[in-house]
Amino acid sequence: MILADITDFAAALPPFRAVAGLDLGEKTIGVAVSDGMLSVATPLETVRRRKFGQDAARLAEIFDDRKIAGVVLGLPLNMDGSEGPRCQSTRAFARNFERLHPDLPIGFWDERLSTVAAERALLEADTSRRRRAEVIDHVAASYILQGVLDRLRVLRGV
Repeated sequence: MILADITDFAAALPPFRAVAGLDLGEKTIGVAVSDGMLSVATPLETVRRRKFGQDAARLAEIFDDRKIAGVVLGLPLNMDGSEGPRCQSTRAFARNFERLHPDLPIGFWDERLSTVAAERALLEADTSRRRRAEVIDHVAASYILQGVLDRLRVLRGV
């Protein structure tokens, strides 16, 4: 089920179950997961995009293995807050994924500058250019997911 508001997303999550964050790119999908207490986001892997069915099958495999209770997709808004073609593509991905997993809560989170923040963190860690290219997408997904987790903590009054 696609939930437009993060408050509705939070209400749909069962207690003590992890959530996943996705950074959808044209060629890759960065995947990050949380712990069961919804406090820390951890970069997991980068899925090389093929066809939607193959991508969805790999994500479902990850979600089943990790017992994921919900997924947040980074919404690539323009800097002025408007939605462009990439947002439409992300929403289409969510609709298609929802058809395969209708009971899985799906939310969106503004991902503006998440890749910039991930790149900066990797540069500060003195990561090589080659290694940055390998991990940037799932590190960006963890920035997206951590933003959601921080918001959920505020909503729960913790």
